[in-house]
Amino acid sequence: MFDLLQVLRRHRGTVSGGALAREMGVSLRTIRRDIATLQAIGAEIDGEPGVGYILRPGFMLPPLAFTEEELLALAAGAQWVSNQTDQAWRARCRTRWPRSTVSCR
Repeated sequence: MFDLLQVLRRHRGTVSGGALAREMGVSLRTIRRDIATLQAIGAEIDGEPGVGYILRPGFMLPPLAFTEEELLALAAGAQWVSNQTDQAWRARCRTRWPRSTVSCR
């Protein structure tokens, strides 16, 4: 869904649902559902059958907020991934989590 926002931002004018679906590798039904979800959280996306969708300027996603328990669970998961997977995943873990939060080798 967040990728859809980025795709909409890249297009200067309207873009068809079919073109969005092809670009993202999903079905048109998924695009329609995700557009509706984004509109529900405040994204100003205009759409018209046969014309396409356009994201109006100025929309910013609200910051994500986690409880302390959720952060600990995310950190524990990142630490597990860093210990159980390959170098590429360790690197992802290292760039996503500060050292004070999780140890990434």
